[in-house]
Amino acid sequence: MASSVTATAMATASTTAGPKSSNVVAINNPADIAVIVIYFLVVLAVGLWAMYSTNRGTVGGFFLAGRSMVWWPIGASLFASNIGSGHFVGLAGTGAASGIAIGGFEWNALVMVVILGWLFVPIYIKAGVVTMPEYLRKRFGGKRIQIYLSVLSLLLYIFTKISADIFSGAIFIRISMGLNIYVAIIILLAITALYTITGGLAAVIYTDTLQTAIMLVGSVILAAFAFNKVGGYDAFVEKYMAAIPKVITDEKTNITYAEQCFTPRADSFQIFRDPITGDLPWPGLIFGLSILALWYWCTDQVIVQRCLSGKNMSHVKAGCIMCGYMKLLPMFLMVMPGMISRILYTEEVACIVPSVCKEVCDTEVGCTNIAYPTMVVKLMPNGLRGLMLSVMLASLMSSLTSIFNSASTLFTMDIYTKIRTQAKEKELMFVGRFFILALIAVSIAWVPVVQSAQSGQLFDYIQSITSYLGPPIAAVFFLAIFCKRVNEQGAFWGLVIGLLIGLSRMIAEFSYGTGTCATPSNCPAIICKVHYLYFAIILFAISLFIVLCVSFITKPIDDVHLYRLCWTLRNSKEKRIDLDAGDEEEDVEEPEEEEPAPAEEVGCCKKACNWFCGLDEQKGPKLSKEEEETLKQKLTDTHEDPFWKRVVNINGIILLAVAVFCHGFFA
Repeated sequence: MASSVTATAMATASTTAGPKSSNVVAINNPADIAVIVIYFLVVLAVGLWAMYSTNRGTVGGFFLAGRSMVWWPIGASLFASNIGSGHFVGLAGTGAASGIAIGGFEWNALVMVVILGWLFVPIYIKAGVVTMPEYLRKRFGGKRIQIYLSVLSLLLYIFTKISADIFSGAIFIRISMGLNIYVAIIILLAITALYTITGGLAAVIYTDTLQTAIMLVGSVILAAFAFNKVGGYDAFVEKYMAAIPKVITDEKTNITYAEQCFTPRADSFQIFRDPITGDLPWPGLIFGLSILALWYWCTDQVIVQRCLSGKNMSHVKAGCIMCGYMKLLPMFLMVMPGMISRILYTEEVACIVPSVCKEVCDTEVGCTNIAYPTMVVKLMPNGLRGLMLSVMLASLMSSLTSIFNSASTLFTMDIYTKIRTQAKEKELMFVGRFFILALIAVSIAWVPVVQSAQSGQLFDYIQSITSYLGPPIAAVFFLAIFCKRVNEQGAFWGLVIGLLIGLSRMIAEFSYGTGTCATPSNCPAIICKVHYLYFAIILFAISLFIVLCVSFITKPIDDVHLYRLCWTLRNSKEKRIDLDAGDEEEDVEEPEEEEPAPAEEVGCCKKACNWFCGLDEQKGPKLSKEEEETLKQKLTDTHEDPFWKRVVNINGIILLAVAVFCHGFFA
C-alpha cells in the first residue's frame, strides 16, 4: 500500500512537472521563426497574385470566381475548407481518448462527395443560384425559408465552425508559442480577413490550394516521426492498449477512479462498435452520420460554393474525387498520431485526476485535446516545429477564409438584398466585405464562451450541435430535389418544427451538462441518453414526415415553376417561370442611370480603396440582350465532354469501392 502511494506521488510529481517543461519548449529559435515568416509571406503573395489577376469587381467574380476554376484547386479547396485546426485538435484528441472510430467521420465523406458532384451540384448549376437559400427560394417561392436558412446558417458558422477553429488554434498557439491567446487570434484573423476581403473566392481557393499542400507535407512528416518513435504499426497497436496513466487516485478527495475511465477501450481499433454500448454505435455511424454529412457536404454554402465555381461539370466531379481521396488521410495523419501521443505522453494526454488535468491543460475534464500540439512541440526538431505551426495556422486560416467568404455571400445575397432591394453591385461588394469585419468581431467576442464551454471532446461537441440543428435542413433539401410534390408550406413547417425539437434536446443537454466518466450527468435518460447520432436519425425522419404530410394536404407547385429545379425535371428545355419572378421584377428599375465621369471627383484615397477591393470605376461596354442570354446559358450549362465524363464516372466508382474496402478492413 505504501509503495503504491509513493508511486502515485512520484507520478503526480512527474506529471505536474510536465506542463512546466512543455511551456519552456516554445517556438523561439531562429529556424522555426524563419519558417513561419516565410510561410506567411508565401501565403500573402499567393493571395495578392489572385487578387491582382482575377475579376473581383462583380458578384459572379467575387463570390463564384467567374465559374472558371479547374478540378485541382476545387478539390484542394474542398479539403482545406473542411479540414480546420479543429480537425487536428479534435480528431487527434478523440483518437487519443477512444481509438480509430472517429476516423469513420472522415471516410463517410468519400461517399458524400460523389453524391454532391453527381446528384446535387448539377441541379444547383441548372437553377443558376449563388447561395443555397437562394435555391430554396427558387424551388419553393416566398422569402421566409430563404431568410430563415440564411440566419440559421450564419449562427451555425459562428457557434460551431468559427468558434471551434479559433478555440483549437488558440490551444496550439498557447502550447507552442506562449503568446497571449487574444493577441494571437486577432493577428491571425486580421491576416485571414485581409485576403478574403480583398480577393474574393478566387483568392480563397488559390490560397486554400497552397494551404492544402502545406498541411499534407507537415502532417505526413509528423506522422512519420510519430510512427518511427513508437516502433511501427504493430508496436503502436500493442502500446496504445497499455497506455494507462499511473495517477488514478485523487489525493485531495481520496477517490480512485473506475477502470473504464482511464483504460483504452477494448474496441479501440474497430470502426463499427456495439449499437447500444458503443461510444460511436455502428448504425449511428452509417445512417446518422450520413444525414449530418448530407447537410454538410451537399447543402452547406462553404462546400457547395467551391463546386459552383467549377469550369464545367467534369471539373466539378474531378474536384470532388480529389477531395474524396484526400479525406482518406486524416485517419493516418491525425487520428493515429493522436493515439501515439497518448502512448508517448500518457500522464499528460490521458490524465484522469481533475487536479492533475488542471495543471497540465488548464481544464479538469481531461487533456486529450492537447494530444496533437504536445507531440508537435516535444517530438519535432527546430525548423520542422515551425513548419508544423504553419500547418496548424494553414488549417485554421483556410477554414476561416472559406467560412468568411461564404458567410459574406449568404448575408449579402440573401439578407441585405431584402433590406436594400435597389442596391447596386458596387454597394453589394462593399457590404460583403464589411460584413466579414463584423463577423470577425463577433467571433473574437465569442472566444471566452468557447474557452469555458469546450473543456471536453471538441469534435464530439461539433458533431452533436450539428445533430440537433442540421437534420431538418438535410431533409428539406433532399425532398426539394428528389420529390417535386413538396411545397413551401411543407418545407417551412418541417424546418421550424425540426428546429424546435433539436433546440429542446440541445438546451436540455447543456442545462444538465454532458458529464464525464467519473461524474456522469443526471440528465433524464429519455432526453440525453439517446446517442446524438441516433437523435439525428429520429429528427431527420420526423422532419421528412412533417414536410410530406403538410405538402400533401396543401396545393402542389405547378411544373412550369420547377423546370431544372428538381431531379425528375432536370433535363427539361421549357422556359421556367420562377416563383419569385414577381419579386425580382420589382427590383429591375433604373438600369440606365448615368453617373458623372469620375475623372476629377475621385480622390487618391478612394481610387486606392477601389483598386484594393477590385471595384473598378470604369464601366465596360454594355452587353446586348443576346450576349446576356449567352452568358447566362454558360453559367447554367452542365454538359460534359463524353470522354471526360466517362473518366470521372469510372473514378467515382473506384472511390466508392475504396470507401467500402476501408470501412470493411477496419470494421
